[in-house]
Amino acid sequence: MTSSFARRSVLAAGAAGLVGVAAGPAAAAQRGAAHRSSAAMVIHDAQVFTGLPGARPVEAVAVGRDGRILATGQNRELRRLAGRDTEIVDARGATVMSGIHDGHVHPLGAGERSLRPSLEGAETTAEQLVAILTGFLKDTPGQEPDGWLVVSDWNPVGLLPQGTLPHHSLLDTLPTRRPIALLASDGHNAWVNARALQIAGITATTPDPVGGKIVKGPDGKPSGVLKDDAQGLVTRHIPEPSEAELVAACSRVLAQVAASGVTTMMDAMVGQSELATYQALANAGMLPQRIVPAIRIDTDLAKDPKAALAYARGLQRSFRNVPGLRFGMIKVFLDGVIEYPAQTAALLEPYLDGSGHPTDNRGELYVSGQDYGRLTAAFNRAGWQLHAHGLGDRAVRTALDGYEYARRTTRLRDARNTIAHLQLVDPADLGRFAALGVVACMQLQWALQDTWTMDALLPYIGPERHRWMYPARSLERHGARLSGGSDWPVDPLQVWNQVRTAIDRTGAEGDGPLYRELEGLSRTSALRMHTHGTAWQLRMDHLTGTVRRGLAADLVVLDRDVTRCPVADISDTRVELTLVGGRVVHDAHTTAGRAAAARVDRAATAPRPSAYAAVHGGRHRACGCGGDRP
Repeated sequence: MTSSFARRSVLAAGAAGLVGVAAGPAAAAQRGAAHRSSAAMVIHDAQVFTGLPGARPVEAVAVGRDGRILATGQNRELRRLAGRDTEIVDARGATVMSGIHDGHVHPLGAGERSLRPSLEGAETTAEQLVAILTGFLKDTPGQEPDGWLVVSDWNPVGLLPQGTLPHHSLLDTLPTRRPIALLASDGHNAWVNARALQIAGITATTPDPVGGKIVKGPDGKPSGVLKDDAQGLVTRHIPEPSEAELVAACSRVLAQVAASGVTTMMDAMVGQSELATYQALANAGMLPQRIVPAIRIDTDLAKDPKAALAYARGLQRSFRNVPGLRFGMIKVFLDGVIEYPAQTAALLEPYLDGSGHPTDNRGELYVSGQDYGRLTAAFNRAGWQLHAHGLGDRAVRTALDGYEYARRTTRLRDARNTIAHLQLVDPADLGRFAALGVVACMQLQWALQDTWTMDALLPYIGPERHRWMYPARSLERHGARLSGGSDWPVDPLQVWNQVRTAIDRTGAEGDGPLYRELEGLSRTSALRMHTHGTAWQLRMDHLTGTVRRGLAADLVVLDRDVTRCPVADISDTRVELTLVGGRVVHDAHTTAGRAAAARVDRAATAPRPSAYAAVHGGRHRACGCGGDRP
């Protein structure tokens, strides 16, 4: 069932009789008291998902004038809270619930990417790729010989036929002298031409930077592919967009976020420049969501807890007065990505060669367990949380070891440290999450059968390990707290398909379910992990994440009842109204709301990758983005 809500700012007749007939000073005081006690908004005829276990059925929510939930209950109970200027919203039987809380996302990276041409994750032959890039060159005339062509959303396993490896020689055939950089959608790979290598000074003798790899061919010369921190050798030479361009682009994508129903986000990697952009957005009144910035600590700094803490505190002091920002989170990369050919995720046992034989590659572990434990202890003592990129099972175990050390040495029991992604978890570690109070932040829109989980992975880790891909239900069964995140713009922002995929492990785009019977979540668990679960992760559960009196009115009104509709229909959910602190930040029936919703629709209908078509949109199963490069 779908339903278009109705929104009006008129008073019910009965309430008019209570406050509309008074006159004189005493009556004015009576009107003022009635105004203060009445609701700013009443949403009725709803199926309210409170997110509270065992809660009685709720069909109406009243929002107070202080931006908090004034009351929940039955329609008839909340009519008494309607005042002369109370806004009335008829949900017409659709779901009202907490806004989505995204526990791992890169909104500013999405804004910056929107300023560049995009390959949209295409799978192409070499000839098709050259044709597309030639078109991008024609679209940006007058930039010879030194203007950079920077292209987003390159698919690092997308050259056809399968197994074709990228090399700068292909990019060198383009009719240009301009430096060219293709930035992968996963944030962990870049492919550049010879001119870009020359500008960066990368030669056969250039050493790998800490936390990165310069891929070299059999001749020992750089191939043009740069992994993880090695990307910075080139990207530091790429001109940044102007502040005005970036703020305008980020404003557009934040409106898209609001139209998707997201009210709180943890930006999973920030530094000085990202915080300055948030400050500019806030100053311009263009920051509709609550933002928890996760300050990135790089590999070298992670070895010096005292210096790392001083760095984070310095940024906090500089930006602590920015409205909407809530400090207290630290981000550390422990490994890279697992899919072939990158294979930089840290594994307990080696990768296979594709034919079932072990190699000598166990991936990259960027921070040792000992260093990570000391870093965690220092930050936890100071009241900060750690958020680890842990994709391979060895990285996950390293993070757990670090958190165990910190818990033992600090004796803190509610640090709420987190591991993100958890693409592969050794079953021996499942119970440690609950025992250590560690949050499992999962991006379950990736938990489906497709090229990334099957072709680019199954042959390289084998079926025994593959079964433990994104083990959401196993973690939940072992008592772990689950939180949800999108890692956008690694994937398009498809919030409701993300919720659906957590349930059926197929989603709108899967070729089949990925261990649904073993790891699929219940509908209630999927909704809670993306609301209360993430609010708990971010230490905001006392403020938001469920629908109950006294919490912030961070609410969404949907176009259907996602608690009862067929699971497959959840993917197509549209958001009619989004509130943050009682303030409307998206209304699908306004001009601005329709424009933002159209951007959501374009993301939701993006074409899928195909080995049989020239250019198709694609998705990557990893962490990172333009703003989340290690």
